[in-house]
Amino acid sequence: MEIQVNDITLHYVRVGNGQPLLLLHGNGEDHTIFTDLIALLARHYTVYALDSRDHGQSSRNVPITYQLMADDVLAFTAALNLQAISLVGFSDGAIVGMLVASQQPALVHKLVLAGGNLTPAGVKWHSRLGVRLANWHKPNPLLHLMMTEPNISTSALANITAQTFVIAGAKDVIKESETLKIAGAIPISILRIVPEATHSSYVKDNQQFYHYIGAFLAPTGTLDE
Repeated sequence: MEIQVNDITLHYVRVGNGQPLLLLHGNGEDHTIFTDLIALLARHYTVYALDSRDHGQSSRNVPITYQLMADDVLAFTAALNLQAISLVGFSDGAIVGMLVASQQPALVHKLVLAGGNLTPAGVKWHSRLGVRLANWHKPNPLLHLMMTEPNISTSALANITAQTFVIAGAKDVIKESETLKIAGAIPISILRIVPEATHSSYVKDNQQFYHYIGAFLAPTGTLDE
């Protein structure tokens, strides 16, 4: 399916019935990273899995910042009159999720942040170096994005009212101190570090990802479970 927002086309799939849940993928990916997760979550939710701008089947070669992607999500929810959403964001999607939930707190009921960072410095140095070298070899707006953004303050995270599940891999490219900072700054949050997992391994294994977040996202799930 396609929708026009902010002068671009967003491609998305919609599956299931129930309250709305949005899935936001990482840098250089598209919604298909969540294929099995969509089916699992669709048992309880109407799942909307988006291709971010300049990704997948959405508009390409358009300006891209994390704020623009957040604006697209806000415009998407407004166009479809979605309220009290749950939002699951991985990597870049987690960054966008933090922006959306901090800027429109009433919109987001439950929030899963997987492998997100507040600033480029929240990524381990060797990964930052790899991105810089890759962009030097072949300039890419998506790589440049990771080099210069995001710039989210902990005071912004304090605006989030959603119940939030913060998750990362024990061998993530995101510094553990960054993950702890995110969880600590959000008023209602829990933290899970997945043993032996890399930045994406536990997410690309959709069954494993659901094992960690499924109970939290279930309509009756709470942070006490």
